[in-house]
Amino acid sequence: MGRQSARSQWAAHIAKGSPRRAAAAGGPPPRTPFTGTVLGVDPSLRGTGLAVVAFDRPGQGRYLVSETLRPPRSADLAHCLGEIAAAVARLLQELEPDALAIEETIYVQNYRTAQKLGAARGAAIGQAAMRGVPVFEYSPLRIKQAVVGYGRASKEQVSRQMSGLLGLAEPLPFDEADAVAAAYCHALTAKTERE
Repeated sequence: MGRQSARSQWAAHIAKGSPRRAAAAGGPPPRTPFTGTVLGVDPSLRGTGLAVVAFDRPGQGRYLVSETLRPPRSADLAHCLGEIAAAVARLLQELEPDALAIEETIYVQNYRTAQKLGAARGAAIGQAAMRGVPVFEYSPLRIKQAVVGYGRASKEQVSRQMSGLLGLAEPLPFDEADAVAAAYCHALTAKTERE
């Protein structure tokens, strides 16, 4: 069979109808917007960003709290992981978020760095898993695309965007802004259980 022209491809696409029409005709239902509270995590052994954002209305976040964990440089791996686990456990207990959104591991050439980053992620994910809080992982590229509109946005751009969306007077520190961005990415792009 020959290749279709762009015009025939568009005609076929239009003939299928919109998602709303497909839903009315028994197709998949339209996406249900997310509402709830999300704990965003930007994992790092020496600078983990944590932020909790409530989404009372779809796409509109309300800042609850954020912090950056900075263990002393002299602290060993176990101490750093313990701090991450304890902070995540505290926020899960105090604020009872509906989900945990965390950055996926990015590609790094140094395997030791990758192991440490994976361990930091594990400390956070493990706490959520033990409490039955669903965990959602997003690539840094997807997070920036969702919240800034550009996957290669700088940390300054992410911080300004997140502070503006939350109506904060001062820009958030980079690690906390990245954690807020992870929470926003989940609220804006995640599929809900009702779908």
